Amino acid sequence: MSLQTWLIYLLAATGLSLSPGPNGLLALTHGALHGRGKAMFTIAGGAAGFVAVMALSMFGIGALLKASVVWIEVLRWAGGGYLVWLGIQVWRAPPISLTVAGVAGPARGAVLFRQGALSALTNPKAILFFAAFLPQFIDPARSLFAQFAIMAGTFAAIEIVTEYVIASFAQRISPWLARAGRHFNRACGGLFVAIGAALPLRA
Repeated sequence: MSLQTWLIYLLAATGLSLSPGPNGLLALTHGALHGRGKAMFTIAGGAAGFVAVMALSMFGIGALLKASVVWIEVLRWAGGGYLVWLGIQVWRAPPISLTVAGVAGPARGAVLFRQGALSALTNPKAILFFAAFLPQFIDPARSLFAQFAIMAGTFAAIEIVTEYVIASFAQRISPWLARAGRHFNRACGGLFVAIGAALPLRA
C-alpha cells in the first residue's frame, strides 16, 4: 500500500470510527457507568471484533480476486454506491443520546470485553460496510495479507483511540451530542458520500 493510499484510508477510517454506531455508544455508556479504565476492556473487545469482521470481508474479497481481477472494479463501484447510501443514512440519523439508569455495579473485564466484541461481530452493517470499503484500497498486485495487516492495524488503532476519548469524556460529550449531534452526523454522512463518490474513480 502506497503512502498516498494509506493516508486516504486513514482519513476514511477515522471518519468511520467517529460516526454513530453501536460500539461508540457502548463505549460512551460504559465510560459513564464504569470509568475509562474498565471501558478499555469494552473498547479492546470491539477492536478485536472489527478485525475479525475485516478478515472475513478482505479474504472473501481475495477469493473473488483469484477468480477474476475484474471483480475488484465491480466491488469498487458497488461499494462506492453503498457508501453513498450509508452516508445518506448517517446524515439523516438522529443524534446519539445517553441514558444511564440507576447505579452500575462492579463489572468484570472479561464481560465488558465480550460485550464489545459481540457488538462488533453481530452488527450486520459492519460486514457490509467493510465489503464495500476495503476494495477501494486493495491492490491486487500486492500481498493481500500484508495489506490486511496494515489496514486492520490502522483501523484498530484509530478505533481504540477514538473510543477511549469518548469513554474518558462520556459525561462531558453526552450533553454536546444532544445539542450538536445532528450536525456531527451530517458531517460524517457527508464524508461517506464524498468517499463513496470519489474512490471508485481513483486510478
